[in-house]
Amino acid sequence: MGATNSSTLPQQEHMPLRGVRILDMATVLAAPFSATLCADMGAEVLKLELPQGGDPLRGLSPVHEGQPLFWKTANRGKKGISLDVRRPEGRALFLRLLPEVDVLVENFRTGTLDGWGLDIATLHAANPRLIVLRLTGFGQTGPYARRPGFARIFEAMSGFTQLTGEPDGPPQHMNFPLGDMVAGLFGAFAISTALAERNALPPGQQRGAEIDLSATEAMMRLLDPLAAEHQIGGVVRTRTGSRATYTAPSNVYRAADGVWFTLVGTGTPIFARICRAMGQEALAHDARFADSAARIRHLEALDAIIAGWCACRPFEALAQDLEREQVPFSRVYSIADLRADPHMRARGAFVDLPDPQFGQVPAPTAVPRFAGRRFVPPDTGPATGQHNAQVYGALGLDAAALASLRETGVI
Repeated sequence: MGATNSSTLPQQEHMPLRGVRILDMATVLAAPFSATLCADMGAEVLKLELPQGGDPLRGLSPVHEGQPLFWKTANRGKKGISLDVRRPEGRALFLRLLPEVDVLVENFRTGTLDGWGLDIATLHAANPRLIVLRLTGFGQTGPYARRPGFARIFEAMSGFTQLTGEPDGPPQHMNFPLGDMVAGLFGAFAISTALAERNALPPGQQRGAEIDLSATEAMMRLLDPLAAEHQIGGVVRTRTGSRATYTAPSNVYRAADGVWFTLVGTGTPIFARICRAMGQEALAHDARFADSAARIRHLEALDAIIAGWCACRPFEALAQDLEREQVPFSRVYSIADLRADPHMRARGAFVDLPDPQFGQVPAPTAVPRFAGRRFVPPDTGPATGQHNAQVYGALGLDAAALASLRETGVI
């Protein structure tokens, strides 16, 4: 058990997913993030790795002084166990563990678990109430089912990357695996949905679900109107830099002192307030900008006017005018800006995770918040097999049995 778990557990008993136990045998980021989000909400999560470790996330930047910061934050609040389920002894121990959990999270290529003798029928024979989240790049069916994939593959194939970048430049990815995090969000939603369905039935009728989650489809789901826009309007939406083409004005502008900020004027009343902030009230009555459709048709002219106003004044002066008129805007923050922001500090938007190497590791707090319940920062991600004795001991394995399994490489 981690150093802080004993003090954390009383608080976690008040979280919405208290009493739920999840076995996370997934690797890297998307599916493990699903389990981490559930841990934030009070679930007990067992993080299963191979005995020798080797999860690629342990080597993914940022790594500081040999310590994997991404691993520590992405797997926070989990208990670490090790097990080689590919070996007969490991498979047998795995099946002994399944009746003790509510949810299994895996992200192996389609058919991999079946090849290890852990097909869905075997899993449900061990625990009929087991919910199995299978998070893969392209789903359990279809011609791409066995393809490997990472976040940038999901982003590119979903159409998301096609929308990102300058109109005369190449499609671009952001410097973060957004596709993994989006899939993880859908995974946590899927787990919660399946738990709600299962637990609504009388105990004797509860059966587990098998969830087929495609990370590419998760990214596609974010791009809600694009298929209709294509089929009905004949439009293939593409990249336009930071300028939106579905509402106007909406772009990133540069102040005279070099500060970049984003401004959004969705709706005619907000556009009128922007005009007042600029001291150009007459623009609100200009036929080119009379409504949203007109403003979109004349995007370049409108952006040139706003950009010209911004370029002549320092950001703080612009901010005062925009705040006075209650125009939605924000300076483009770095992580340093975000951590220093007074609102984020007042909200406690970042928490310090207890960590054995660094003492504390900062990370975003749990989202969402539940009124009257305090999120207690959990430990950072566990060491490989850190909680083997605790978890396997609860199954009846004594010290001699655990030592034997270690010596043979099963745990």
